[in-house]
Amino acid sequence: MHHALVFSTSKHSFGDGNAASWLANLADEYTFLRPLDAPYWLHQGYAAEMLCQPDDSFEAKNLQHNDAFQTLRRHAANKKLDVNIVPANRRRKQILIADMDSTIITSESLDDLAALAGLGDAVTAITKRAMAGEINFEGALFERVSMLAGKSSRLFDQLIATTTPTSGAIELVHTMRANGAKCYLVSGGFDVITGPVAARCGFHDHHANHMHVRDNKILGTVQTPVLDRNAKAAYLAHYCKQNGIDPIDAATIGDGANDLAMLQAAGMGVAFEGKPLLLAEVAIQLNHTDLRGLLYLQGYKGRDFITDKI
Repeated sequence: MHHALVFSTSKHSFGDGNAASWLANLADEYTFLRPLDAPYWLHQGYAAEMLCQPDDSFEAKNLQHNDAFQTLRRHAANKKLDVNIVPANRRRKQILIADMDSTIITSESLDDLAALAGLGDAVTAITKRAMAGEINFEGALFERVSMLAGKSSRLFDQLIATTTPTSGAIELVHTMRANGAKCYLVSGGFDVITGPVAARCGFHDHHANHMHVRDNKILGTVQTPVLDRNAKAAYLAHYCKQNGIDPIDAATIGDGANDLAMLQAAGMGVAFEGKPLLLAEVAIQLNHTDLRGLLYLQGYKGRDFITDKI
């Protein structure tokens, strides 16, 4: 089977050389993948790829146990490069399911809300453990929200005003939409934030938890059932069925433990600056490339990117 070997970065441009020169120091490291051509640019200075035909024993979804590939990935990382390999067949995806916190936006929205309420350190510590998979997500969510009881709901407006999309988020959604993909934001955060973020980035729809508010006060409780890791995978299955699309033609992206199930269920599941649990389990990783990296993985070139509003 043919595969595309993709190198990418957003750390800095590498000038005007050709792609083969850009990757010359890594050439000996990827010969085991049996390249069929020389590297060529997807986006000059930022992303290049080549077509490969690994032997029949190669499994792109089992890279975490492939010593030669992990050596290549480590050496590429020393140069601030991501390296990933994906099947060349059915490469462009027809559905995108994206996590929000620390993926489509730059921060954890509940942590930011807590900071505005003067509760930052206590809440952030719980978030870190939950995203690492060290504690139960639902319990951690209830505990953090309970700390906000009695705070003004006007904090939501401040939070929305300071929320920042991750570099490449708008290009990712708009480019995929322009090429016929359905795009959905699915978050273990809260709908008061996913709504504005989804609208700003161009998602078709969004799903998240709902925090109870009465008389302009946060009550400290959450509507159940909670949107957790299983719910994210369920939304992937739902939208694939609704749109008549096989999960192999879906892309998912996220950073935390509650994203693992949906990443494993999609044809292209991507750990974006992933927590250690994801890095140990998910083959496709973007650690040095912004969200445009998911476009490179699908074979989009820099000139294909769309930044205008849909």
